Amino acid sequence: MAEAHQAVAFQFTVTPEGIKLQLSREVLKHIYLSGVTTWRKRAIQFKNGILTEVYPASPSSWLFMVIAIMSSMYARVDPSMGMIDSIKKVLPVSDYLTVQTQTVLSAILFATALWLSLILLLRYTLKALLSYHGWIFEPHGKMSASTKLWMSLVKMFSGRRPLLYSFQAALPRLPVPNIDDTIQRYLESVRPLLDDDQYKQMEIVATEFKKDQAPKLQKYLLVKSWWANNYVSDWWEEYIYLKGRGPIMVNSNFYTMDMLYTIPTHRQAARAGNVVHAILQYRRKLERGEHFSVILALGVVPMCSYQYERMFNTTRIPGLETDYIQHLRNRKHLVVYHQGRFFKVWLYYGGRHLLPSELEQQFQRILNDTTEPQPGELKLASLTAGNRVPWAKARQKYFNDGVNKMSLDVIETAAFFLTLDNEVHGYDPERPRTMDLYAKSLLHGTCYDRWFDKSFNLIVYKNGKIGVNTEHSWADAPIIGHMWEVSKDHVFHLGYTEEGHCKGDINKGLTFPSRLQWDIPKACQEIIEGSYAIAKELADDVDFYCCVFDEFGKGLIKKSRTSPDAFIQIALQLAHFRDKGEFCLTYESSMTRMFREGRTETVRSCTIESTAFVRSMEDENEQRLALFRRSAEKHQNMYRLAMTGAGIDRHLFCLYIVSKLLDIESPFLKQVLSEPWRLSTSQTPQHQLNLVDTQKFPKYVGAGGGFGPVADDGYGVSYNVVGENLITFHISSKYSSPETDSHRFGQNIRQAMLDIKALFNQKQKAN
Repeated sequence: MAEAHQAVAFQFTVTPEGIKLQLSREVLKHIYLSGVTTWRKRAIQFKNGILTEVYPASPSSWLFMVIAIMSSMYARVDPSMGMIDSIKKVLPVSDYLTVQTQTVLSAILFATALWLSLILLLRYTLKALLSYHGWIFEPHGKMSASTKLWMSLVKMFSGRRPLLYSFQAALPRLPVPNIDDTIQRYLESVRPLLDDDQYKQMEIVATEFKKDQAPKLQKYLLVKSWWANNYVSDWWEEYIYLKGRGPIMVNSNFYTMDMLYTIPTHRQAARAGNVVHAILQYRRKLERGEHFSVILALGVVPMCSYQYERMFNTTRIPGLETDYIQHLRNRKHLVVYHQGRFFKVWLYYGGRHLLPSELEQQFQRILNDTTEPQPGELKLASLTAGNRVPWAKARQKYFNDGVNKMSLDVIETAAFFLTLDNEVHGYDPERPRTMDLYAKSLLHGTCYDRWFDKSFNLIVYKNGKIGVNTEHSWADAPIIGHMWEVSKDHVFHLGYTEEGHCKGDINKGLTFPSRLQWDIPKACQEIIEGSYAIAKELADDVDFYCCVFDEFGKGLIKKSRTSPDAFIQIALQLAHFRDKGEFCLTYESSMTRMFREGRTETVRSCTIESTAFVRSMEDENEQRLALFRRSAEKHQNMYRLAMTGAGIDRHLFCLYIVSKLLDIESPFLKQVLSEPWRLSTSQTPQHQLNLVDTQKFPKYVGAGGGFGPVADDGYGVSYNVVGENLITFHISSKYSSPETDSHRFGQNIRQAMLDIKALFNQKQKAN
């Protein structure tokens, strides 16, 4: 009852003597503190917004400009060449606006206009400098004089300590590649996959497309590239993600694991308390724009930060024909799922974030709750795991009003979604397959204990292990990886007591988490069961194998003067050939965030050079090492082309979209877009900021993350290069395919890595 009384700020009673008003000082204090926090937050956002808008200049430079102009005028020097006098003539003369005041005001207006012009000049100069990509094509360890000069100029124009969004207006736009270059690179990429007759036919179709349809389609793309911030990203989000009508669980969402070797506490509520508090601290800095800009290479190349904006308070909303992304601001609650019940937890108390000990207290209350799920509540979240159309129809019919709408709104407007899972997961070196179960749990769980539409789900297991399941449409893996890396640092700066609890005291004034209420009729429960059946069939078909490869890592690979990514990709080609006896179209995800609103591009890793090397390994050709070098150089060059906007697949994808909008049938584009990616790969970026010295703290390395198979008869492979001596592989496929076996492929990858290493050992012995 004490909590109920404190929830009311005032009470009044009508008596014959009048109205008696009773105020609750405690609640009024909380209201006051909340207001102070809100206005403080707005002030910081305003300040950082100004810093971002005037970047690369600073607000103080405006004052310097005004003083310089005023000083020159007092010295009877007119730097405006008559413009100040022209401004003064426009200003009216009155008792309040004397001639002297007119002069001062005119000088200030001129100084401001000059200052804004200089900002634009600096910004476009920086944009021109960032459009230079010659540095990325230079040999490793060597730097030309022109690149050194370029670096100096970028540093000079970048200013000091740029914030997360400072570079946005200065980033160049993604260029539209030349049609001839794209088609030539495409034909080169499919050559090792086609026989002579198939390749000649493809050349004919490509030539006809280049001559007849491509010029018209290219013109529309060029117009869009001039008009939009990015000619790819909005179509990519809409057509690849939001228009998909199949399940997003497994097919789209991806996961990220906890630290590989250690669990800082085995108390589930305590681990959740510290992690949630760390994430809230990250969100506060993100909303205020206080994170520093992410710099890629050489300490000067900034990355686009556009995707960070929708990390929190974001939900994918189902539609009949297409979904849409709902993003809100200033959400102050969290939704927690435990044993079939949904709970709402307020994240603020007295105008501040709940402390880790207070969050632990709230989560422990949920764990201690023994109430049963309401009818239809247990598997409700499976609606987000099944097909999109049934979910969209059910949402319109059964969740459009009343208590169901109120509860659904609480979920969809929450900062993010937390699952307190009853299972125990993690990595046990004595039982390596435990990682496989851990991966499957993070990817799909029970199909009803994750809200797959939320921007991300935080999962905390019974033994204190954690992980994240991320909805893919709003952002790519490096974005959630940035948050995950910062948040996991809580182990060092928050810590735990000797008993494993969060540090801090218990707050008896906190209101209990509230149960969400539902009124789900039988008809809706049948739809829920239908979605669950589809999702469970999909989840049960996923075959996962996680390989902890600790024989060597990037330290040894770099000593062989090879890119770790190129080394691994070539090993994957060798492993796949040994696994299936053939080559296949291979997808490697690269990023294009050096451009404004850039997302990803495809690197086609199966090349003429890599297939030649693989065949030489099987034939034990003496030229194996030379062929490997040639293959690695080719892969690195393709990766660089993709990063700098000269990739193949996004250009062809956009040409295809334009052709559909114009109702133009293109046999070439239809063929290109229908080709299956039977080997889909990606490197998981878990150490972007290097907050933890993995050499000093080897137990705190991340375990990486993964995703489901893209093709029914193919593999999905995610790898994480950790420190100097460790690489983790997350391999997925489908049990229903007789052609694939994730464990078998994992063993082939391990052997391929060792066989390539042996090549270099032989070279060293020979020398």
